Amino acid sequence: MSSLNKYKLVEQKCEMYYKILERDLNREISLRKESDNVRFGFYLYILECLTNIKETDELIKRITDTDFNTALFNDKSSDSGIDAVYIDDENQTINLFNFKYRENYNPNKMQSKNDVFISTKFITAIINGNTSHLEGKIKSFSDEIVTRNESKNIWNMKLYMVTNENKPLEKNDGDIKQLEEAFDLEIVPICLKDIANFMSNRPEGINAKIVLNNESVLSYTEGSLVSAKSFLIKIPISELIRITCDDKACRYDFSTMDISPLVDKGLEYGVLFDNVRGFLGDTKYNANIYRTLKDEPSKFFMYNNGLTITAKDVISEEFNGRKMVSIEIKNFQVVNGGQTLRTIHKFNQQSHDNLENYLCDAEVLVRVFKTGDNYKLTNKIAEYTNSQNAISIIDLKSIAEEQTQIEQILDDNNIIYARKIGDTGISEDKEYDYKISLEKFAQILYSMHGNPDKASNQKKKIFEKYYDDTFGESNFDISKSADIVRRYYEIKNKYESSTTYESSEQKIFYILYLDGKVDSDMDKNIERLEEALVSYEDGDLKPTRKLIRTAFKEYLDKSLGI
Repeated sequence: MSSLNKYKLVEQKCEMYYKILERDLNREISLRKESDNVRFGFYLYILECLTNIKETDELIKRITDTDFNTALFNDKSSDSGIDAVYIDDENQTINLFNFKYRENYNPNKMQSKNDVFISTKFITAIINGNTSHLEGKIKSFSDEIVTRNESKNIWNMKLYMVTNENKPLEKNDGDIKQLEEAFDLEIVPICLKDIANFMSNRPEGINAKIVLNNESVLSYTEGSLVSAKSFLIKIPISELIRITCDDKACRYDFSTMDISPLVDKGLEYGVLFDNVRGFLGDTKYNANIYRTLKDEPSKFFMYNNGLTITAKDVISEEFNGRKMVSIEIKNFQVVNGGQTLRTIHKFNQQSHDNLENYLCDAEVLVRVFKTGDNYKLTNKIAEYTNSQNAISIIDLKSIAEEQTQIEQILDDNNIIYARKIGDTGISEDKEYDYKISLEKFAQILYSMHGNPDKASNQKKKIFEKYYDDTFGESNFDISKSADIVRRYYEIKNKYESSTTYESSEQKIFYILYLDGKVDSDMDKNIERLEEALVSYEDGDLKPTRKLIRTAFKEYLDKSLGI
């Protein structure tokens, strides 16, 4: 795909995110200029892709850009060169974002170093602990960051320079390197090509062909009456690069002995559409892969778990006296090993010497399963082969059969069901009414089943321990999915338009719970909940703390005769 078309696709995606923003806020936003709609959508889309946060309201909280907060909240506080902040407590990483959305496409334009220097104003303030001159959201975030930096824990800092320019910032530039050393941070440039790779639209079928020594191939059939074969193969990494590269002709050019063209080939990200992981950036696991490739490439086969591929069709043929075998894989996906594949391609592209000096000495294990049109089987293979790895349980459940069914039902009712990051609906041409994430929908169901006090702070447990109870047929009528989402937004809009009561997700969960326990009179249920929050006494607890206490939920039940 040309860079111009990638630019247009990203623009369309960002327009969708802005529309979702206005629908979630239930109001029209007053923009300084018309093009700000795409720019603000750009902020939301990139943040979702890089943080894996799918709820619009949670993304909004992390955006510090002055223009954005002025338009939405009339908050004109200076952003000090930082457009968004995401503090990742789990990985002890402070993620700062500088966004530059260009309204016009220029194939020769690249990210500017000056944008990096603009962001250093904020970084200097937090490193020196001098944040008194800051205000608004950026002040709140700066205080949180300073507190973490002064703790005994080791915190890393990343500055993401994100633009829809065609060319990225030069990471090896002397000034950039000097800044990284001076401020003890990592600068991560992200440009148009990277953003286009976040797209979650299902790609056209991807095909490839490989020829291997028969000793490197182990075939498997499920039974004597089953003709379909699956394969366990030991493949040179240079060949893995070839069959997963972004050059369609190269993926079938198995006979050439010249591997030099592969140094310029990128990854065909379409092969990772069914992979349960989103964009992870540089992780400890990726660093270990990189280290093995460079230091011990001949041992890569032993150290790495390999990849799992599912394909609609797998065609094999033995030749040369059965000493060689050709394997053609049609419409395939890498459902496990996405990190390994990304890192291999990244390592290959970092230096023209890496392919010949390191990668030619490395091999990797690849499992190839023929699944045909059995999407349920594909999902099971993806779930089970990933379940032994450090992958989010929510990501694993996102590919379950019932989740794809919910997605289709909601799509038929003009509701986006965000199972993965970057999801903006099955149809790119449809005007959707609402967007709900898989996690939020699970919290809603869990609340309706009697647990509004636990839904907000036990999100992971819902998927680990209570998944079957939450999504099982005995408790959940899947045909009611759209009604449930609409009811959630009806309550949300009612609370947010109230001049009497403050809105919160926890309160909405309680009203959904009361819907099925008392009656469905929304106004009465809001009054009942608010009265209980006032009358329930437990020291000086704030309402937010009361709502997550089991004792309060029991008090509410008793007062309403539930």
